[in-house]
Amino acid sequence: MTKIKATIMEAAPSAPRGCTNFKLRQLLRRVSLVYDRAMAECGLKTTQYSLLTHVEKLGPITQAELAKAMAMDSSTLSRNLKPLQSAGWVAISAGSDARSHALTMTASGRKKRVEAQILWKRAQLQLNETVGLHDVIALHGLIDRMTDALALETEEAA
Repeated sequence: MTKIKATIMEAAPSAPRGCTNFKLRQLLRRVSLVYDRAMAECGLKTTQYSLLTHVEKLGPITQAELAKAMAMDSSTLSRNLKPLQSAGWVAISAGSDARSHALTMTASGRKKRVEAQILWKRAQLQLNETVGLHDVIALHGLIDRMTDALALETEEAA
């Protein structure tokens, strides 16, 4: 263990310092930059890549089901789907009833996702190297535990 890490661990505060929301947003902006730069090479935003991935894995799927699966607001999802539909990567077809529509991935959408996946993996490897694989794994575990805890809290409040 390096001297700096040892010193940080010894001096760990007994209570959080600062705003958790601010710290998370600050980290998210920095992490997003790594992925955004990679995705720019294929003309996608990270949100668009994520949508393509979910539609491919879950489709055909209604917009309401997709919004729920991604824990995303329906209007935000609609706004983010429009460019994917315009590009011909996601298609909308009639759903199980007259009011629903199913989202499916097109052949060109699958091709775009494969192209983006290579860049996404490169960004992930870069992040693992920059931050350290051990810390990335620890972060994933912490995020999963906190997400589960907060999901239970928000479900109980609803």
